[in-house]
Amino acid sequence: MSRADRFLKACRLESVDAVPVWLMRQAGRYMQEYRDIRGRHSFLELCKRPSLAVEVMLQPLDAFELDAAILFSDILVLVEAMGIEVRYEERQGPILPDPPRTPEALRSLRAPDPEEDLGFVLEAIRLGREALAGRVPLIGFAGAPFTLATYILEGGSPRDFLSTKKLMYQLPDAFGSLMMTLTEAVASFLRAQAEAGAQALQIFDTWAVALAPADYERYVLAHMQRLVEEVRSAADVPIIYFSLGASTLAGLLKLVGADVISFDWKIDLGEARALLGPRIAVQGNLDPLALFQPREVLERTVRLIVEKAGRWPGYIFNLGHGIHPSTPVDRVAFLVETVHSCLPCARREGGAG
Repeated sequence: MSRADRFLKACRLESVDAVPVWLMRQAGRYMQEYRDIRGRHSFLELCKRPSLAVEVMLQPLDAFELDAAILFSDILVLVEAMGIEVRYEERQGPILPDPPRTPEALRSLRAPDPEEDLGFVLEAIRLGREALAGRVPLIGFAGAPFTLATYILEGGSPRDFLSTKKLMYQLPDAFGSLMMTLTEAVASFLRAQAEAGAQALQIFDTWAVALAPADYERYVLAHMQRLVEEVRSAADVPIIYFSLGASTLAGLLKLVGADVISFDWKIDLGEARALLGPRIAVQGNLDPLALFQPREVLERTVRLIVEKAGRWPGYIFNLGHGIHPSTPVDRVAFLVETVHSCLPCARREGGAG
């Protein structure tokens, strides 16, 4: 079995020869190669020029024995394509200077055409598949409806989610309408990515961490179920769902319908697998800052996670969130080597296979 097989086989609950590993934000500032290219081009240039996006995507693949590549882009390119201005300020994150917060303004949001409005993303996928030449699979992605809604309503990275929750609680019909609009937009975007060649799709619901389980069930779950159903009806690729709130919402996330649930670091993966059962794959969940541990401690931490998560086939090692920009490169190399040295479930004596 080659690197080209491990990740997709794990997504589909099949036996693998080694635990597959990739890292959220694996292309980023912790690598000198990325800092060099960012010195010449803005973040948006990297996202919107397909050749540059592919160059950046390949950097960690050339440096480490990772088992999957992920499209270099940003979840807010879809929001921008819906007619909302998005600015990226250095060290401030995204800013939406004129957020639509009234029902009337939200109704004006247009559904983008993926080929016409987001063609640069689709071209990056096509070029990325060519450049990878089957070395590893390529993951496409988009933001989840709730997470995109928070950026739209808060005008950038949320702090207290005040505008989001005020609309959700006080004008639930308007909030529901926004969620439906976003669900359709995300579904269309993800289907187009699969058609362009993405071999798996990850849905980032970072800010679901702000929701109580009852609120997730009431305001979000049905939209996520519909999103997954719409994508799956047109794309035969694994769907991964990631949320920083996965540790508190695990009992509900199993109802979303995704093939893989990616967990943050605030839950024991053994407990998560017991809750989800053997028919849903899991991904995660090393604390990104654990990469600053001494090597011997990091190795023990990694092996414990793999041991607990690998009770059944269908496990992919990842971080519980994106890699920190100041992470030492040698720790990333050591991490990947350590994960690959761990026996996957199917090869353990007595393990399921």
